[in-house]
Amino acid sequence: MEYYFDTNSDGKLSDWTHALHGLQLSFGVKNFLVIAPQSASGVLLDRPEATKLLSAVAIALSNCSSSWPAFVPVHDPSRKAFIGIQNLDTHLTRRFEADRMGSQVPVTLLHYEGLFELFVSKFAFNTDFSMHLFKVNLKVKLTYKSLPSDDEDDTQENDAEKLESDEGPINYRHNKTQWDDDCPWSEWYTVEDPIKGIELYALWPETTVGSSADMAEFENASPFDAEKWLISPNLSEALNNGKTIGFASQLHCLVAALDKSFQAQFIEDFVSVEKSGSEGLKSTAVVPPPTVLDRVLKDLFNEADDVQLGSPEDEHKSSRAIKGAPLQSLFAQFCLHALWFGDCNIRAIAVLWIEFVREVRWCWEESQPLPRMPANGVIDLSTSLVNQKLHMLAICISKKQQQNRRHHEEGENHDMLHAHVKEDNDVQREVYSDGVVHDSLGERKRRGSAGKVGSMMLLKSQQSMHTPYTQDPLLMTEDMHEERLQAVEAFGNAFSFSAKLEKEVLSSDMSAFKAANPDAVFEDFIRWHSPRDWEISDNEAMGGSREEWPPQGRLSGRMSDKGNSWRIIWNEALPLPASEQKPLLDPNREGEKALHYLETLRPNQLLAEMVCTSFRAAADTLKRTTYGSLKHMSTKIDQLYLTLASTLRCFQKNSLSVDHVIIDDLNRLSSIFEHVEKLVTFAASLHRKFMQAPRLSEAIFNDYFNFYIPRMGTASAGNYTKEFTKMQRVRRREREAVANMFTPPTANQSWRKVLSMGNLLNGNEPILREVIFSKRETLRGSYYATNNTPKNCEQEDVETHRMYICGTSNDLSVALAVSSCD
Repeated sequence: MEYYFDTNSDGKLSDWTHALHGLQLSFGVKNFLVIAPQSASGVLLDRPEATKLLSAVAIALSNCSSSWPAFVPVHDPSRKAFIGIQNLDTHLTRRFEADRMGSQVPVTLLHYEGLFELFVSKFAFNTDFSMHLFKVNLKVKLTYKSLPSDDEDDTQENDAEKLESDEGPINYRHNKTQWDDDCPWSEWYTVEDPIKGIELYALWPETTVGSSADMAEFENASPFDAEKWLISPNLSEALNNGKTIGFASQLHCLVAALDKSFQAQFIEDFVSVEKSGSEGLKSTAVVPPPTVLDRVLKDLFNEADDVQLGSPEDEHKSSRAIKGAPLQSLFAQFCLHALWFGDCNIRAIAVLWIEFVREVRWCWEESQPLPRMPANGVIDLSTSLVNQKLHMLAICISKKQQQNRRHHEEGENHDMLHAHVKEDNDVQREVYSDGVVHDSLGERKRRGSAGKVGSMMLLKSQQSMHTPYTQDPLLMTEDMHEERLQAVEAFGNAFSFSAKLEKEVLSSDMSAFKAANPDAVFEDFIRWHSPRDWEISDNEAMGGSREEWPPQGRLSGRMSDKGNSWRIIWNEALPLPASEQKPLLDPNREGEKALHYLETLRPNQLLAEMVCTSFRAAADTLKRTTYGSLKHMSTKIDQLYLTLASTLRCFQKNSLSVDHVIIDDLNRLSSIFEHVEKLVTFAASLHRKFMQAPRLSEAIFNDYFNFYIPRMGTASAGNYTKEFTKMQRVRRREREAVANMFTPPTANQSWRKVLSMGNLLNGNEPILREVIFSKRETLRGSYYATNNTPKNCEQEDVETHRMYICGTSNDLSVALAVSSCD
């Protein structure tokens, strides 16, 4: 014996609620009980035995003054047949009977006229129903299901084949397209569409019909005439219960590779499984064939013209808090490729890394530009150290190219000079003691000028001050900065040592300034390079004018000292433009140092940097997904970046020791990433399906988000076996957009051919039709009134007959409830 209680506290029972039990929907009851035998089938095959059991239960319920209906399952379980009885307070008895036809349904019952006549036959004695008018209440619910995306692809494939046969051979990359071909993750993997289709429920309110003609007219009614439209997404099983292949699944593999990376000291040790001596690697280490390796390297080292590195508008505000590499950079692309190289095991990563570094060395030795890396700019110390080294190497390669080009041009100019040497008697040249060359006109030669500095004038000659071209600032990676700090601490006097380290840069700037301003003095350089060391008192600032010469001001105290290091450097600096100076950065030395770091990087250090960069690059990829204005999704992505930055903070240091706590945290982080990844794919699918109805997209996503939240560990745990059944009401102005999702069926879709029930929506018939017929009578003066009927109940309406019909052309279920006074 099983009990079922109505969960609606307002006492009302809605006919079309998903939460209803099948018997509640079939018979319109609320609380009820079911009596079934404890057998394998759970039904009573003997009808007399079932009737006897039901009578006994009815007597027992009557003795208890209970008006609950009782049901007994009968016949074969596949028929879902029940019989039941209920004692009403008005001395009436309701009897219930439900059965199902699982074979071909008679044609008459495919149409509303036949269904109407079936119901009327239960209380009318005249067989010619067309001659009478009956007051019958009618409710209708039609369910439409949009064409699944895979069926649409099959249709496109067949159409393409037909076009090819009619018009000759056509070159197709692939006939069957994927729903996410234009999504940012499609470069790496494709995911099953989380929304397999849309279910639309068209509901008509209760109305009164009198004849079969009324029903025939209703069969031609358009779904747009329905009072209410409700929609619900048909979700993929993989979205709720299945394991999906995506970034999260591969990040789990990468974390496992990090755990194994501590087993060897050198990356080459993992290439040979026998040498590594790990039984786990022997059984699981799968390395793709050389053709796959060549394809990956070709993709990495082919320069992409449309790649924009580090564009701030595409970068999340919290992305830089993760010590990784920009999404389009060479190392980030290497990490993303590594996620899908083999099964992302440590051996496959080692093979790919060794070949990757070999290709980088080839670019260095051949002075070829390093793809996906800027050849200028300042090294970003917030990125991973590998990315910094690759950036340093790209700059060194660029400077090598400039040196080679300059040497080639100087060689050609030298040959031309010797070919056209002649004595010039018009100009006398004298070499002064300071080493600066003058011509006979007394004007010094200006070199390396980038233009005038506003209205500033030189103090001695009163000529315009010029800004010199200077060498690029000294470039250093994070480990180079740490070495400098250690040297400062070891030297003792931090300020003095810092000045020594900056001497080369300062001397270069002074030489360039002297070359651009031959008549300049030390004070001029200070006015240009360090304006805060040129002091002007308040009285001088108020009393002086712009035209007054010389300009007011003096050197600061630290610059006016006799032993000032800046003045010493100024006196020693020669007037040389930046193009003729010794480069501050030795590209050969720094390039070899960067390559040495990449070639000798320890496995655990490489994997640690790969983990940070992979999480960041995967998040940056998902962040580029277009999903409309879904605030919950944007908030969840913001939270993901904060969680990534917090969890990966332990990798800020370049030294990492093995810690199972860290590995567990990374696995949990991968699980969180999986949840967000599923939500992103769901949001993207929603957005493209409801682009013309953004309100529905947002409403459905919010419903699913609240349904999915308990799985993400941000709310109390719930029952994860529940299905998402929440429906959203479609507004009148949104109906056209929703109807466009139901594409007309084609001839090859045989599952729609046999349907002929009317109420077409873009040529699609409902996959399920639910009809409720009911007839009510007033107790007073009717057959159902008795001498014991209370007077206050005589005006009460009693539902004497009710029939619920549900099904299609191949399946029909009928449930009948009849009230009597016996």
